[in-house]
Amino acid sequence: MTDSFPGGCFCGAVRYRMTSRPMFVNCCHCRDCQTQTGGAFAINAIIETDRIALEGEAPVVVTMPTASGRPHDIYRCARCQTALWSDYGRRRVMSFLRVSTLDEPHAITPDAHIFTRSKVPWVGLPQDQPAFEIYYDMEKQWPADSLARRKALLG
Repeated sequence: MTDSFPGGCFCGAVRYRMTSRPMFVNCCHCRDCQTQTGGAFAINAIIETDRIALEGEAPVVVTMPTASGRPHDIYRCARCQTALWSDYGRRRVMSFLRVSTLDEPHAITPDAHIFTRSKVPWVGLPQDQPAFEIYYDMEKQWPADSLARRKALLG
């Protein structure tokens, strides 16, 4: 199983490589993700920002408002505006990479579905994946090694 995942934007100007498996993968059904992507959900691979190796043009940052008031920085291609990853809360050390921008997006599957209270009704959820109306208890859902990686990052 590979631990390196190339990806990029629609036009090819921004290329990157996710240099390890993510800590955790959420399939988010919140209204913000639906509106920002124009789709039914967003699949976000949570990974250390320094494990996203830029191989093309640098993306631009677009800051979106949030209900919490914390910044949500979306890293987009300057040319085609594809959203590649996000930084929720401007932590800078942890990113939420859009799995659909990987060259092989089906190589990464969600670990959990979140904000299913706003899931579009015609989307079915796999029976073998945890699903939560809002969010989950990270200590219960994340593997121990992923929790350790997160703690090393955020303290």
